[in-house]
Amino acid sequence: MRSVRFSTIGCPSDYKTSLFPIIAQSLGYQIDWVKPNCSDILIVGPFANPHPKKYRWCPRPLRQAVGAIDQLVLQGLPGRQNPPLKLFHSAENVRHDFVAADYSISYDLNIAPKRHYRLPYWMETIDWSHEGINGNRNPRYGQLLDLKRLMQPLGLAFIKKNRKAVFLSSHLREPRKTLLEAVQKVIPVSGFGPYFNEKILDHHESGFLKKDLLSEFAFNLCPENGMYPGYCTEKIPEAFFSDCLPISWTDENVRVDFNPQAFINLAPMTWCDYSPLAEIINSPKMLGAYADQPLILNSPSILPFQGFVKNILEDALS
Repeated sequence: MRSVRFSTIGCPSDYKTSLFPIIAQSLGYQIDWVKPNCSDILIVGPFANPHPKKYRWCPRPLRQAVGAIDQLVLQGLPGRQNPPLKLFHSAENVRHDFVAADYSISYDLNIAPKRHYRLPYWMETIDWSHEGINGNRNPRYGQLLDLKRLMQPLGLAFIKKNRKAVFLSSHLREPRKTLLEAVQKVIPVSGFGPYFNEKILDHHESGFLKKDLLSEFAFNLCPENGMYPGYCTEKIPEAFFSDCLPISWTDENVRVDFNPQAFINLAPMTWCDYSPLAEIINSPKMLGAYADQPLILNSPSILPFQGFVKNILEDALS
């Protein structure tokens, strides 16, 4: 078994259970987690932002720490003659070239594949055991998602549930505030998460699993945090998997991943103040049409990403 030294800068705290290191291990590599100046592969995340003007996305108390991290990225790693291979990996709505790197993993569409791989975060939440990949987790939801279920029609079970929408959010910045108000005009909305409960410090300490909440409601208001071609997260598939009809706000290129007929997209309704939503919610026929649709039309595979990971490892150790 070959050893490879990994280090992270600006990555989420649970990065060690994400697909990149898990797949590296599945390829027969032993991972040693080391300091950046000792690494073979330095994984730079979206929180190592080298552009101070863009720190507005970062909570104010964390900006100083992020700035210090950025200086490491920009100035290089002291005490090392040969710099490590640098991989930029983002599960946020950040572009693939946000940080100069040898390779990148992001949401971005139509980027030359040799050095970039599009891996939307929802694929991190899928159970890939049927392709030999085990160990990834989906702790906030409470379980990994089954592709077979996502490729089946939603079904009418959601209509029999509580005729309300559930909304999980840590903030109410636009467009979330406007979207919440638009949906509330049509159906009641129950809010959960840090915004609605100040005692919740972060998502990992919420005291509930998303799957338990979603199972109680017919609809899930689940807008994306931003809009960019290719940016679609776990929100829509988690709602669908819980027998909720997702009410999202997302870019039309979501069709690359999901069947746009399987959920309500508020984005195209913006121009008319979301007026079509009331007709949809109050029409058994229109709701039945959504119920007949699977969310995923073509089964994805994690094996191409495995090949990408293999190339990075071989490049780093050559």
